[in-house]
Amino acid sequence: MVILGIDPGLAIVGWGVLDYQNTRFRPLAYGSINTPAGMETANRLARIHHDLAAIIDHYKPTEMAVEELFFTKNITTGIRVAEARGVILMTGQEKGLNLAEYTPMQVKQAVVGYGGADKRQVISMVTRLLNLPEPPKPDDTADALAIAICHAHSGCSRLGNYYNKMQ
Repeated sequence: MVILGIDPGLAIVGWGVLDYQNTRFRPLAYGSINTPAGMETANRLARIHHDLAAIIDHYKPTEMAVEELFFTKNITTGIRVAEARGVILMTGQEKGLNLAEYTPMQVKQAVVGYGGADKRQVISMVTRLLNLPEPPKPDDTADALAIAICHAHSGCSRLGNYYNKMQ
């Protein structure tokens, strides 16, 4: 199964594509979609949609796992990330992918074995599990790979809120 993991954001969308076969991971590609701070929000969202659609078309995943929002004290930032997340989910649905969502705690539990793990521990485990030569940069990309790992470990069911494709 080919899984696209997404760490949503407006400025940076981390993404990672993994091939998961017989309990083994093979990273196909990973990176980030970046939008400049000075760009209007609608244009940033359009860029996220366009670039994500191109990634999906190129790597042809069947599954997309997206991290659920974790709200901090800045509600304005939370709203903008929610808008980007909506575009991300819409793009996956539009491309016919099976969609799943995971909380940050679920991702940490699946990757590190402890839901309260810190970012450094998650990055270290992602690097080890995928046998990468160095930790993925930026951190959003490492998070996206962790989300894809979480989805593979969950068997596409139990942990995430799973959406069936609309007919």
